[in-house]
Amino acid sequence: MIRLHHTGYVVASIAESAPEFAESMSLTWDGQVIHDPMQMVNVTFLPFNDPHHATVELVEAAGARSPVRKFAESGGGLHHVCYEVPDLQQHIARSEAAGCTLVRVPLKAMAFNGRKIAWVKTRAGLLVEFLEAAPTTV
Repeated sequence: MIRLHHTGYVVASIAESAPEFAESMSLTWDGQVIHDPMQMVNVTFLPFNDPHHATVELVEAAGARSPVRKFAESGGGLHHVCYEVPDLQQHIARSEAAGCTLVRVPLKAMAFNGRKIAWVKTRAGLLVEFLEAAPTTV
């Protein structure tokens, strides 16, 4: 099953932006910020009170080489959508067959307890993150 996991917004400062996002969208924020050195970002999540709804992710540049630094400096905003998928490689192949470009090969993500993510850009320019689904326990 494929599901919308989160929408990612680039912000200049998580500490300054998260309370406003939480209040304006009736979300909760636990104050936890995760540093991901592989992606050169800090992230935090603001979940809805219903677990069936997608989460909001705030992304902040972590250093001058961060891939989101320039976007943050220009005001930031909606950056990507993320879909949780059962087979990461299959979804990458499907996306490429549909004309999308793989922009970041699969790598483990700190924010998702080491589950792999990959990034593609659609022909229309939308940045899409694929998150491998958590293993199911029997």
